[in-house]
Amino acid sequence: MFPSHVNIPSLIKGWIKLPTELVALYGDSGVCNHAVKLAVGKWPTTKPLFFPLMMLGSVLLMGIANIAHAAPAMEAPKPLLIKDAVAMALAENPGLAAMKARADALASVPSQKGSLPDPRLSLNVMNLPTDSFDFTQEPMTQLQIGFSQMLPFPGKLALREAEHDTTAARWDVDEMRLMLVRDVKTVWWNLFFTDRALEIVTRSKTLLQQLVNVAQTKYKVGKGLQQDVLLAQLELSKLHDKAINLRSMRHNQAVRLNVLLNRPIDSSVPLPQRVMETLVDINDEQHLLKLADKSRPMLAARQSKIDAARARLGLAKKGYSPDFMLGASYGYRGGENMDGSDRADFFSIMLSMNLPLYAGTRQDKAVDQRNNQVLQSRYRLDDARGMVAADVSRALADYQLSREQVSLFKQGIIPQAGQTVASMLSAYQVNKVDFLNLVRAQITLFNYETRYWKALSQGNQALARLMALTGKQHMPDREDTKSRSE
Repeated sequence: MFPSHVNIPSLIKGWIKLPTELVALYGDSGVCNHAVKLAVGKWPTTKPLFFPLMMLGSVLLMGIANIAHAAPAMEAPKPLLIKDAVAMALAENPGLAAMKARADALASVPSQKGSLPDPRLSLNVMNLPTDSFDFTQEPMTQLQIGFSQMLPFPGKLALREAEHDTTAARWDVDEMRLMLVRDVKTVWWNLFFTDRALEIVTRSKTLLQQLVNVAQTKYKVGKGLQQDVLLAQLELSKLHDKAINLRSMRHNQAVRLNVLLNRPIDSSVPLPQRVMETLVDINDEQHLLKLADKSRPMLAARQSKIDAARARLGLAKKGYSPDFMLGASYGYRGGENMDGSDRADFFSIMLSMNLPLYAGTRQDKAVDQRNNQVLQSRYRLDDARGMVAADVSRALADYQLSREQVSLFKQGIIPQAGQTVASMLSAYQVNKVDFLNLVRAQITLFNYETRYWKALSQGNQALARLMALTGKQHMPDREDTKSRSE
């Protein structure tokens, strides 16, 4: 449909030789009566044109009446509002669910790395003679049970870099949630624009078909040129081609939205026909940059990765300190001593440690590696901040451009183009404007209307990007749930 500010009757009230009943579908019937009277009163040859067009209008009216009568039998699907699409994606998107599962898995890592290694239990047979395999033959033969525990150097377990990795994973989930909301809104607004463009093309085809009929009738009665007929037919064919492309675009966008919502790809995606056509004024770029630096999950994730790299560096420095192995064992001995007494059992305590004798090729290199990883993480954070700032600036510029275009089209270009078409229609009635200029003016008006909806769609897409870039998931949607009938 036309935007609310476009005066539809002015575009067609002067359409000559159209039946009153047909034109009244688009505008004021009184004005249309005047147009018909004007045509009949000023052109003596108009009468032969009137009755064929009256028959055409009657056929169209009967078709519309039949459609209106059959409409209640089919319940129209509920329009998919943008807020409902966002909620559905957040609840059902498998990519987001996979990211959440990854974060939950990483959340189990810190307690594992912060715990002591499992102790060791050993069962040994010591010094068993191979000539007889007799447990009582030799005094050093024993059955031994042992227990040992590895003890990292104090402070190593406290350097739990996995906690920072878990925090970064949580931030990654929040980041993906923002990107998912942005993508859903972007596809939704692309679909909305495509629907409006298809409406404009459909209406344009109807009006151009009427022009073709008028041009053909005028040509038959000697009041028109054949080139007018051919020109109108050419423009009509172009609109058919445009409709084919738009339907293909809508199909692709609907498939993409269904994938984001985790629905069957052939699910119907009806959208509301009315939205608020106002883009609020946003011009404080510095505030947006500060908000992004403070609230963007991606930057918080990069900071957590820096913290994790620092923890790994601290652990690498602890590599110069030895780890300890503490153990105890009990050995049972059978048989008797030479004096006839029972042989005593053995109890042993062991303490061992590793010695960093090759620090130059191991620990030193490990510290160098972790230092470079810290620097890498810092550079990535700085790079991310620069990219975020550039993206915010671009998105804001795109939004402001779209906002200015929406205002210009709504308040200036489209009303002026509509007035031009209305004026040329009136002039065409008295043969002061040729058919070519009239068709071009009408096509130009349709193009401006399409660009208006395109600018509105792109403005809302830029707004969705701004919200994602600044770490804001929820903002009042520019959507009016009222139907066109309201």
